[in-house]
Amino acid sequence: MAKRPRKIPVLFYRSAAGAEPVRDWIKSLPEKDQHAIGLDLMRVQFGWPIGMPLCRALDNGLWEVRTTLSDDRQARVLFFFHEGRIGVVAGFIKKSQKTPQSELDLARERMKEMKS
Repeated sequence: MAKRPRKIPVLFYRSAAGAEPVRDWIKSLPEKDQHAIGLDLMRVQFGWPIGMPLCRALDNGLWEVRTTLSDDRQARVLFFFHEGRIGVVAGFIKKSQKTPQSELDLARERMKEMKS
């Protein structure tokens, strides 16, 4: 009998007011793109740890899920792994080679908030 892969809980960042900006961003995308990002997050959830080409380590415990969307656009979902859980802290459409510093700063701030 084949062993089922373990499922790691995925938690989306939630503000003090209860908003879930990353989940809302994903839901704002076309359905095909929502599905692509969801599938890649599920691959991380059931296969962690995963490396390139799906995931790439950034810094200070942050990782990115790399998803190709329709029209060859690139989406990035930033997350961290802590105490047996995956915390999703930011998401954006990649427009340049380098990850924008503002996205990294936001992700670090949210990661710190979720860990405390």
